[in-house]
Amino acid sequence: MGLGSAFPLDAATLLILGALSLLLLLYFRRGSKFHGALNLPPGPPCLPIIGHLHLLDLKKPHESLMELSEKYGPIFSIKLGTMKAVVLTGYETVKDALINHPDVFGGRAHLPIFDDLSEGHGIIFGHGESWKQMRRFAMSTLRDFGMGRKSIEDKIVEETHFLIKMFESYEGQEFNPTLKLNAAVANIICSIVFGDRFDYDDERFNILVKTINENIKLVGHPMVQIYNSFPILGFLHGIRKKLLQNNTSNIEIIKNLINENDQTLDANSLRGFIDTFLLKQRQESGNPNTYFHEKNLAYTTGNLFAAGMETTSTTLRWAMLLMMKYPDIQEKVHKEIINFIGSERVPRAEDRKSLPYTNAVIHEVQRFGNIVPMNIMHSTTADVNFKGYFIPKDTIVIPLLTSVLFDKTQWENPRAFNPSNFLDADGKFVKRDAFAPFSLGRRACAGETLARVELFLFFTTLTQKFRFQVPPNVNNLELVSGVGFTSFPKYQNVCAVRR
Repeated sequence: MGLGSAFPLDAATLLILGALSLLLLLYFRRGSKFHGALNLPPGPPCLPIIGHLHLLDLKKPHESLMELSEKYGPIFSIKLGTMKAVVLTGYETVKDALINHPDVFGGRAHLPIFDDLSEGHGIIFGHGESWKQMRRFAMSTLRDFGMGRKSIEDKIVEETHFLIKMFESYEGQEFNPTLKLNAAVANIICSIVFGDRFDYDDERFNILVKTINENIKLVGHPMVQIYNSFPILGFLHGIRKKLLQNNTSNIEIIKNLINENDQTLDANSLRGFIDTFLLKQRQESGNPNTYFHEKNLAYTTGNLFAAGMETTSTTLRWAMLLMMKYPDIQEKVHKEIINFIGSERVPRAEDRKSLPYTNAVIHEVQRFGNIVPMNIMHSTTADVNFKGYFIPKDTIVIPLLTSVLFDKTQWENPRAFNPSNFLDADGKFVKRDAFAPFSLGRRACAGETLARVELFLFFTTLTQKFRFQVPPNVNNLELVSGVGFTSFPKYQNVCAVRR
């Protein structure tokens, strides 16, 4: 039975259906010819309206993109609703784009959710000259207030004492260390940004830590991916509403803290990033085009707080999970620490060169943990011919960090946790070019130097003092990540037994 006999159609309806069929045919044919004419990167067949959304696991899109790269190569195109993007995969391709072509691949993609949350201000989601000036100023100021120097190392060591006491309070019983680690790591960046640390029971500090932690999870929710693809549907998204509420609350707290600093500002005794920014703001008060204004200060401060907290604390959570999963590796790390440092002396950054196995384990945790799997999307600032393909200006670019940290050409058995990836035949630590958890190029993490010191000192101190054990009610500890913007351990509880 044909369609016409099942559903009687008049001439006008048939004409409309015929026109729609023709439009769909032209849509597919035009897309194919357009790609061919401009030599755009290849990609899978595209459906009307939704594009390639049906091909992605929106809970873990990086895994779907890895599978697509197996078929379409290291450079391919995708369309996510109204959003068109080019995906770069593999160490050589990502490095070539971000290191050898830093200007053209150095833009930040305009994604609806991030535009909502940042208004184009700050470092992470800033654009153009505003981003350049904020990053340059932040990097300089962070160095002035200790990043990469012994003074910040002293602050980290001080913070480990507070964290040890908190862990000890559980007396070896099961607990979730997430917010504790978030607070400890956040306090390091707070000492640089605000000029002082916060007590763990400070109400405003706890609100900031909790809401940032919640927002980082919510940003990776499938419904947010749908919103980015179809921003016209934003009014339907309860998760977007919650993100905006949390963001508004955080910015309000940050503005209040900034005002407190402003009221006690002493130009001859600057306490941190905020004081330095406020002084610069006053110096440029007569410049109507200045980028040193209230919104850039608030959003840049929020960026530094969130970025300075999240990736390092999440890496430490992965470290605990992996040490519980592989107790033999944990004991080998502990033995190396005790043999060189002992059980009483506090680890220092200079010990890293004498603890090659411990250093290798930390690096492998970062690689295996794959903390920012999708990277933060870039965009092209000009038309570019790259590796035989044409990529137009303002194209969203996804330099997939998962594909770098799990590149089969760079790592032996990349899906396995193996500290030997960073050791030579003599057991000495070796650097690996494809180790890029902080991304590459001009948009790489501004706090990489600080994060490296934090990871080493927190991890070695905690492993020196505690044995991390699987809670007694857990039979099979799975190394599974949760759903969020960052890749965090889905299983989060630990038992920290004092050694």
